Amino acid sequence: MLFLLPLPLVARWRLPSHRAVRPAIRIPFFQKMARLTGQQPESGSVIHRRNTVQAILYAVIWCAVVVALAKPQWLKPPIVKALPTRDLLLAVDLSGSMETEDVKGKDGKPVARLTAVKQVLGDFLMGRKGDRVGLLVFGTAAFVQVPFTQDLDVCLELINETAPRMAGPKTALGDAVGLGITLFERSTVSHRVMIVLTDGNDTGSRVPPTEAARVAKDNGITIHTIAFGDPAAVGEELFDQQTLKSMATITDGQYFYAADRQALAQIYAELDRIETRKVNTISHRPRLDLYYWPLSLALVLSTLYHLVMAVRQRHRIGKLDYKKLSTTQ
Repeated sequence: MLFLLPLPLVARWRLPSHRAVRPAIRIPFFQKMARLTGQQPESGSVIHRRNTVQAILYAVIWCAVVVALAKPQWLKPPIVKALPTRDLLLAVDLSGSMETEDVKGKDGKPVARLTAVKQVLGDFLMGRKGDRVGLLVFGTAAFVQVPFTQDLDVCLELINETAPRMAGPKTALGDAVGLGITLFERSTVSHRVMIVLTDGNDTGSRVPPTEAARVAKDNGITIHTIAFGDPAAVGEELFDQQTLKSMATITDGQYFYAADRQALAQIYAELDRIETRKVNTISHRPRLDLYYWPLSLALVLSTLYHLVMAVRQRHRIGKLDYKKLSTTQ
């Protein structure tokens, strides 16, 4: 639209001047007045000339109108949104043995196993921005604590609210994997990963863990298993390394063992390396229309100009009336 800016100059140059023919007022004593004034009457025209201020004002108004017609816009900073390319499900054992205080925390003092897990998971989650993360807890039964979400702060907060035995004292490992498969059914991404952490063996699942792993494989889910705790434990607290290895092998995942918090942190760092974060992004730049600024300028200048001209015209008419009245008196 800016090509219209020189249009008035082109029109002035190429088009003929505007002419308006108006009949003159006929008076019976016109010839007498001409003789008295010594002027010879002849046909002609009156050219109204604009002063410099008026010309500049018209030019500014025209430029403002053309700029408004061009619809200028202000581009705001781009808004970038990360699109998830992976769904990551954390399955955490909350059986009674997770309250055993045989692991050193960040300060070097013995803490419960679950406390150490929370500390490590917090660091792990902060590096997963762009992934959708879910949380599943299991004990005697399995429960979804957090469905898949990109709000990692909420996920971390709910992890910190977990406690040993809140899902029951036993370890239903196979049921936890089965529930995870159900949760993945709503997933729309192709890369699906489950990380299972337990410090015991399966003690009451309706579905054997290895069978659940085969179903997970058929659904395109990779399972990484982590055994955490004392390898010398006995009874229900003894983790079944063979089953955990089989689950990882069946689903093309990896098996890890961590005897303490430091080893657990190294495992999650390795998982972070294996499951490299891949992020697709879309961006949008909001646009703010600015046409109303030049349009408002044109309207204000035009209004002020006509207002000033009306006041001057009225003032001029008032002076003429005053002179006429003075002459009559």
